[in-house]
Amino acid sequence: MGSHKIKAVIPAAGLGTRFLPATKAMPKEMLPVVDKPAIQYVVEEVVEAGIEDILVIIGRNKNAISDHFDSVPELEVKLQQKGDTGRLERVMKSSDLADIHFVRQGEPKGLGHAVLRARTHVGDSSFAVLLGDDLIDERDPLLTTMLDKHVETGATIIALMEVDPSSIHLYGAAAVEATGTDDFVRVTGLVEKPAAEEAPSNLAVIGRYVLPPAVFDILERTEPGKGGEIQLTDALQELAADPAGPGVYGVIFRGRRYDTGDRVDYIKAIVQLASDRDDLGEDLRPWLKEFAQTL
Repeated sequence: MGSHKIKAVIPAAGLGTRFLPATKAMPKEMLPVVDKPAIQYVVEEVVEAGIEDILVIIGRNKNAISDHFDSVPELEVKLQQKGDTGRLERVMKSSDLADIHFVRQGEPKGLGHAVLRARTHVGDSSFAVLLGDDLIDERDPLLTTMLDKHVETGATIIALMEVDPSSIHLYGAAAVEATGTDDFVRVTGLVEKPAAEEAPSNLAVIGRYVLPPAVFDILERTEPGKGGEIQLTDALQELAADPAGPGVYGVIFRGRRYDTGDRVDYIKAIVQLASDRDDLGEDLRPWLKEFAQTL
């Protein structure tokens, strides 16, 4: 089973309340990170991993996302006439990336509910779920490793990252057992946003999952949990606890991740990515050093 058979699902139906008023008429996944909307980084990551079929779960401000991934002939013609091939390539890239489909979530009933909306499109095969709040640096492999591990084990695979114990309360934390393979652990349980002293580890769940189709049946009958939402975590718990199933494993990611989930982290992500870019870093880095001196 090659990874190209696997479809990817990108839930993008959140309300983005932390970014109001920017998200009043635009989904937060469309907020630019430097000069590309956040969701395009995620789509590019999926394509890099060899997946060609993507389903985006959209909310009420959906048109911005579907418009972005559509071709814009008049813009392409204008850039062509200007001889602006660099920008033309960048614009065309976003519409030629992959086969992108859209489905509405309807009511925002949580991540589990959004994933459930993918059932008809995904059918009876494994699929990857990628959240747009976590941008993974294109130089650091993660999804490909997760897909390989899934093919090897048949298990549910989630992405984990070591965080400072003082900030584990912001994440889902995983209880894990070693497998004998570095940075690959068996997940025995998950605790949503635990207090530091109650956390089973400092391994935080970040927004990448490779899920078996069995997850749909579990989500169908999962009662709404925290905040009246159907939680994906509850379904993962059940998969981890099933003695007859292949279980849940975690890939520990040690690469670069940019968090766009809250305003300060979003600004840090932009600064980090821009500083590292060939076309912007040279001007930005010296200015940043000077600016930092004045603080």
